Amino acid sequence: MRIMDFLSKQAITADLKASRKEDAIRELVDLLINAGEIDKANRAKVIAAIMERESLGSTAIGQGIAIPHAKTDCVSKLVAALALSKKGVDFDSLDGEPVYIFFLLLAAQDSAGPHLKALARISRLFKDKFFRDNLRNATNEKQILDIIAQEDEKV
Repeated sequence: MRIMDFLSKQAITADLKASRKEDAIRELVDLLINAGEIDKANRAKVIAAIMERESLGSTAIGQGIAIPHAKTDCVSKLVAALALSKKGVDFDSLDGEPVYIFFLLLAAQDSAGPHLKALARISRLFKDKFFRDNLRNATNEKQILDIIAQEDEKV
């Protein structure tokens, strides 16, 4: 599975402004709205679905990474946003460290297979220190896209 198959090219930022968990989620959802992937009328519903998933346990997996995700009837296909935070966000990470790289993933309510495959692919990718460091040091959206595209070529 290739990241670029579900990462919205218009839902990427190298400069997430949020400093709190819920604000970061709102900002990531807004990236998807601005990219035309989610209807603005569904904003609160999507945020609620993600926060409900977070209440089960933080999706911050350590090493400065968070993969907030949810299933919702507000999308018909797998869709993702990616954001970098320069200052880091307290996201209740397993290792207690701030999060600098956010990969928000939304899946249709009935799409267990693709959702799990995408989560597995993203998790594998972030195990690679070179990839994490490269991504974290990206200064603009084009660099982020180039780094992801380069990784996708290896699949």
